[in-house]
Amino acid sequence: MEMEVDCQDSSPRVLVESAPGSPDKSSKERMLDILDKIELRVERLRQEACRLEEEKDKVLTTLVALRNSDMLQNLGAGEREDVLRYADRVTSRCLTVEVPMKIERDEAQEESLHVVNSMIDALVVQLRADPGGSRQQCLTYLNACSSSVEQDVTDKTFEATVLACSVDDQKHIQKRLQGLLNYIDKNT
Repeated sequence: MEMEVDCQDSSPRVLVESAPGSPDKSSKERMLDILDKIELRVERLRQEACRLEEEKDKVLTTLVALRNSDMLQNLGAGEREDVLRYADRVTSRCLTVEVPMKIERDEAQEESLHVVNSMIDALVVQLRADPGGSRQQCLTYLNACSSSVEQDVTDKTFEATVLACSVDDQKHIQKRLQGLLNYIDKNT
């Protein structure tokens, strides 16, 4: 019995044929070929999940920036309340979107990721009060994540903490910081 997996098809189907397999390949080799194709599909799923998670993070970052914007502060009290209620509703809806992708982490990696996320969150909050300083700090964080440093300034504490994170988390952190830097450059 030969099994064939169509990895280009988006439907979850496995074709099972009763015809004998290729005489050149053993059953194990054919099964390994099928598993190779499935593994490629799993990797595409992981990449898409990461992309969706990044999009959610961009939306939430934009909502935080909106709450801290001068434009909001220039509104009257009633208008500001309306906008904040709307922003809260959008934020709540966004937070219902979950694309859980399990990244294997040990306890030290979990703690490091928590510290890094807290540092980035503090940077986002600082953005309204000090856009220039926030941009510079974001750049030092981004430089800490990269082997190609834009300027010779890195935050060594941040770098050590990021290096203690899992490799998948390091990639995500770098993308998040790049998105934040792009946002700062675009909106300040």
